[in-house]
Amino acid sequence: MILITGASGQIGVDLADELVTRHGPDAVLVTDLRVPEKLRPNRVYDVLDVTYMESVEKIIQQHSIHTIYHLAGILSATGERHPELAWNVNVNGVRNVLEAARRFGCRVFWPSSIAVFGPTTPKVNTPQATVTEPGTMYGATKVTGDLLCKFHATHHDLDVRSVRFPGIISHAAPPGGGTTDWAVDMFFQAVRKGHYTCFVTEETRLPMMYMPDAVKSVLDLMDADDDSITVRTSYNLTAFSFSAGELATAIQAHIPDFTVDYEPDFRQEIADSWPQSINDGRARHDWGWQPEYDLNAMVKDMLHYVRIRVKKEAAEAALDSGSDD
Repeated sequence: MILITGASGQIGVDLADELVTRHGPDAVLVTDLRVPEKLRPNRVYDVLDVTYMESVEKIIQQHSIHTIYHLAGILSATGERHPELAWNVNVNGVRNVLEAARRFGCRVFWPSSIAVFGPTTPKVNTPQATVTEPGTMYGATKVTGDLLCKFHATHHDLDVRSVRFPGIISHAAPPGGGTTDWAVDMFFQAVRKGHYTCFVTEETRLPMMYMPDAVKSVLDLMDADDDSITVRTSYNLTAFSFSAGELATAIQAHIPDFTVDYEPDFRQEIADSWPQSINDGRARHDWGWQPEYDLNAMVKDMLHYVRIRVKKEAAEAALDSGSDD
């Protein structure tokens, strides 16, 4: 059976859908700290706190787990507000999963992040092998995770694979405390209100990726032959880069009256420490990574699904309001 930790998060929702489609609902165990209020059909749910080794080992044994997609983690902005929590979940959690996977012979995917980079890293076309001196607790946890993956792969022959995700854009899960959340929230506010107040400057440029490509990258990497994997820390990965202003302009091509103002907050400093563009040539060479969406295709698709979701939410709110009368 396949185990997904942190399955209610941004990547987990879409990855679970794809894995269930591929392998069937009984082959995928969806876990998080709590069972979601709205249950998707054809899902096997359970509760798991990855900071407790006993819980990780128990669930692997009970469900005969052979592959783990370890997505449970604290995101960047939340991690800066709660650094001890970030360390416990992001470092102790991944260590528990890797140790349990070693003992029970599981394969592992773990998502790293461009947050491993920092002010001393080249910001344009950031190479695979470069300085990783992050200025955030979140980044420190991701660098540590990278090294833990390499250690277990090298010393214990564990098949663990990882990518350094850029900002991920998705309509399926709400923003979850990340520095790149402006790139998601801008779509929802454009549809709901026609206006957005952005927490980074108009010129802030970051590498990004649309969720279907993020899920594709995970599955492409896990499907690759073991002999082709040459990076056992984490592969650089990207699809495109854009600034907050460029995204606003792309949305305005579909919603002409949409307006944006810019009020940078504490997340601006985090964004400024990250790369503006990424060199992911090693991933393209080793396992054929190739994104399918560019900026314009992503914007068109996002707006389509965000409109559907906002309309559904409005209908549900109206129904709830009527039932209270």
